[in-house]
Amino acid sequence: MNGVSRTHDQSPRLVARLRNSVWSPTSADMRRWALAAVVVNTLIIVTGASVRLTGSGLGCPTWPKCTSDSFVPVPHNEHDPLNMAIEFGNRLVTFLVLAVAVACVVAAWRLVPRRDALLTLAALQPLGVVAQAVWGGVVVHTVLNPVTVGMHFLLSIAMVFAAYALYARSCEGDGPVRGVVRREIRVLGFVLLAAMFVLLVLGSVVTGTGPHSGDKAAARFTFDIEAVTRLHTDAVWLVLGLTFALLFAVHLTGAPAVVRRALLVLLGLELAQGLVGAVQYALAVPAALVELHVLGAALTWIATLRVMYLMRERGPAAPDVEPNQSRTAVV
Repeated sequence: MNGVSRTHDQSPRLVARLRNSVWSPTSADMRRWALAAVVVNTLIIVTGASVRLTGSGLGCPTWPKCTSDSFVPVPHNEHDPLNMAIEFGNRLVTFLVLAVAVACVVAAWRLVPRRDALLTLAALQPLGVVAQAVWGGVVVHTVLNPVTVGMHFLLSIAMVFAAYALYARSCEGDGPVRGVVRREIRVLGFVLLAAMFVLLVLGSVVTGTGPHSGDKAAARFTFDIEAVTRLHTDAVWLVLGLTFALLFAVHLTGAPAVVRRALLVLLGLELAQGLVGAVQYALAVPAALVELHVLGAALTWIATLRVMYLMRERGPAAPDVEPNQSRTAVV
């Protein structure tokens, strides 16, 4: 009973703290909301993969409604209740992503001193959610066409990019960009980022060619699965080679330790991804390993973005305004 009582007492405090972190945010609050945006956008990538891997892509066969006469799952002769629940659950996660996105915008708007760069990046969050929701309707109406499904995934990847950019910028000031590594190394980093994106695109092509279509009625790419898998594997080797080259370069030039550690984390994730990919291919792509591979892809993308942002700086962020100062005077 005491545990229940303490939980009940803490709930109003938690609500108040969340409200204050949005309406009267500090720089630390802004960073937390930006990090939350990274997390929830990664979460919806994973839940979206679950929809496809469980054959629930058309569990809710209409959009924006779940069925022709209901926004929530109801008994339907042609659709399994579990598939409907999984698809509807993924749609519900969208509201969580939207709530965090709105919190990011309000926090960036109310932050003192206000920073236009953060407000612009924060605004991309709800805009991206709306774009994803509309595109989700396109996916349903095209009966899970692999092109539209792949674009759905890549839009989520872009959302993660925008969310991480918001997080990284909230941790630094607004001064001019200054590289903490040599210019040639930063250029190599941009090449790695581009190669990583190409790898994700090719991964979506392999997925669109493979067995997990999301529904038996869904179309598939007509590519040879072994050919596209080899192409995807070639891209993996390219990314690994670029990461090794970048890691060697930062060690050779005495780059900050935080950059070297970030690259080691990235390399570890890449090797783990390669191992999971090889095992899932050898085992005829079981759904559980595909899910793990999708999560790994999102984490590897975030780790790549982290390396990119650690290789430059803009100076420290301005200190927060004291609570007893007038917000309106500063804004």
